[in-house]
Amino acid sequence: MLKPFLSTLLLLTATFTLPAAEWLTFTGTKGPGHGKHIVLLTGDEEYRSEEGLPMLAKILATRHGFKCTVLFSINPTNGTIDPNTRNNLPGIEALDTADACVMLLRFRELPDAQMKHFVDYLGRGKPIIALRTSTHAFSYDQNKASAYAKFDWRNKDWPGGFGQQVLGETWVNHHGAHGKQSTRGILNDEFKSHPILRGVKDIWGPSDVYGVVHLPTNAQVLVRGQVLAGMKPSDPPLEGAKNNPLMPLVWLRDVTGESGRTSRILTTTMGASTDLECEDLRRLLINACYWATGLEKKIPKRADATLVGEYKPTNFGFGKFKPGVKPDELK
Repeated sequence: MLKPFLSTLLLLTATFTLPAAEWLTFTGTKGPGHGKHIVLLTGDEEYRSEEGLPMLAKILATRHGFKCTVLFSINPTNGTIDPNTRNNLPGIEALDTADACVMLLRFRELPDAQMKHFVDYLGRGKPIIALRTSTHAFSYDQNKASAYAKFDWRNKDWPGGFGQQVLGETWVNHHGAHGKQSTRGILNDEFKSHPILRGVKDIWGPSDVYGVVHLPTNAQVLVRGQVLAGMKPSDPPLEGAKNNPLMPLVWLRDVTGESGRTSRILTTTMGASTDLECEDLRRLLINACYWATGLEKKIPKRADATLVGEYKPTNFGFGKFKPGVKPDELK
């Protein structure tokens, strides 16, 4: 009787496999970040956050000990990563236990059941590190009656929505010529000793400088964006009014919400997957994760921003994402 039972059990074991997860988890084992949980939200059609943020998560986990959960816009018909799916971010309940959130979203309209986890996270006064198009992370075109429609980047009652009210800016324009003029980060002398800038010397990226016009005067601008005349780091600054004054590129805010709790906010208008080839930009974001999780005193003199494995990001642009990829293929 035992042999037929064991044979059946072996057959079931051989043929049954658990479905692939719709997100990634990297568990850090050693480092100052051990015991802290960072959730990284990807979902934009242009700047390949689905490539850049998993790479950053690997570094945070492997080099610094953070547990990292990376979420993706998932096509519900086939379980693949699809940045054009604007209304599905599985696993967002991970924010319920997160110590920090890193996000690069663009024009998302999540179902209320998903969006609630993000709004509740913010309501608890938790920190956010926001990249590039997160200034216009949400766009409510379908469910205008949603309780969260005010997060829309065009909202009039809560001017500028989440971007302007929380991060400090909504979408304005491409200040530099998109795809023709790159960005040099110029450290603000006033904040050169800030722990987030520790070990950061040279920031450059091929994405252009964004226009920033609504930023409150009490924001701390750590880095300003210089428009370069071309798409190489060796190109000179563009002459003329574009660089007078320089636009804010990285800034900090403390934002107190309706709950009365205050969130630490870091925003940068850089963050394309190709921007993240810059080691010092990665280092700044790593430092920011220490800062966001209350570990700023443990920020190294020069945080290890070395890549984990190969990283060959796709250039920014619409319609350039790699179709048919499932999250577990990015481990």
